[in-house]
Amino acid sequence: MSARTARTARTRLLAASAIALTALSLTACGNGNGVRDEGSSSTARSSARPGSPAAGSGTTAKPAGTGTTTGSTNGSKNTGTTTGGADGSSGKSANGSTGGSGGSKGTTHTGTGTGTGTGTRNVACNGSNTRMSATAVSRPLNHLLLTVTNTGSKNCDLTGYPIARFSEAQSVPPVAEETHPQAVVTLAPGESGYAGVLLSAADGSGGNGYTAKTLEVGFSGGGRTARPALPAKGVFIDDKLTVTYWQQDLDTALSY
Repeated sequence: MSARTARTARTRLLAASAIALTALSLTACGNGNGVRDEGSSSTARSSARPGSPAAGSGTTAKPAGTGTTTGSTNGSKNTGTTTGGADGSSGKSANGSTGGSGGSKGTTHTGTGTGTGTGTRNVACNGSNTRMSATAVSRPLNHLLLTVTNTGSKNCDLTGYPIARFSEAQSVPPVAEETHPQAVVTLAPGESGYAGVLLSAADGSGGNGYTAKTLEVGFSGGGRTARPALPAKGVFIDDKLTVTYWQQDLDTALSY
C-alpha cells in the first residue's frame, strides 16, 4: 500500500469516528433539549386514559333504579316510596327511614292494599223494650235473680248493672266489681240477660235488716225503669245487700 493510500484511509476513519461521536452526544442530551423519551410518553398516555382513577377527573356513574311501594290500610292515605340503586341496594323512604330493596334498571313495583271496618251500636235496653222479673232462688242462699228479656224487634245492649231500689230505701246497693263482664251484654229479640242480688248475709252478720215489699230497677243506659214484682211475703235485706253486673248467662249471675 502506498503512503498516499494509507493517508486517505486514515482520514476517512477519523471522519467516521467524529460523526459517531456527534450522534452519541446528541442522543445523551436529548431528554433535556425537547427530544421525547418514548418510554415516558407511553406511561403518560396510559395514566391519562378516561375513567382511570389515575386521571383524577373520570367518574363512572351507575344508572339509578327506582323501586316504589304504595300501600293503603283501612282507607287511610299513608303512602311510602323507596328508591334504591341500580344494583338493588336498600334506599330510604320519604320520611327518612330505611326502605326496602330498590328495583334494578329503573323497574317500578306498585302494590295497593285497602281495608275497611264498620261497627254498630245497638239501642240501650230499658223498661220500654224489655220485660223484667225478680225470682227468689234457693241456691245460693238469700239471693234474688233478676231476668231481663228483650221484647223489641231489634238488638239492645244491656250495660252496667241494675240500679235497684227496694221499698223506700234512700240509696241503691253497691255492685260487686269482680263480676264485671268481659263484653257488653247484647240481647237479640226474645233473648234474656241476668243479674244476681245478694239480699243479706247468710251467717246473720249483716245489720239494719228489714223486709222489702217493692222493687224499682233503673238501667245504666237510661230510659224507662222497671218494676218487677217481689214474692208476696217480700224479701229480707240488710246492709250486705249487693248486686252483680248484667250477665249473658244465669249461672254467672248467681256465682257471687
